[in-house]
Amino acid sequence: MFVRIIKSYRNLAVFCDENLIGKSFEEGEFKLYVKEDFFKGESVSVERAKEIMKDMSKEDATFNIVGEESVKAAIDSEIIKQEDIKKIQGVPYSMILL
Repeated sequence: MFVRIIKSYRNLAVFCDENLIGKSFEEGEFKLYVKEDFFKGESVSVERAKEIMKDMSKEDATFNIVGEESVKAAIDSEIIKQEDIKKIQGVPYSMILL
């Protein structure tokens, strides 16, 4: 899974399944572009991603999470709940501000 931390006023933590990089999804008026220059960060294990999620949640980060593996890791880390998940063309994603 890719992890990218964008440092700003409120840090943005981006998590994405590696197989989704470069793909785009559309459903009605909703579009999701998994652009490499935004979503591709450091490739880490699921366990390392969970550690980063927990650390970033302590900093009141904003989270952008895309893909089955990434969403599951966020649920396991208690960053998001099932009701925080949306899907577009069957791909789960969540954008959340803690």
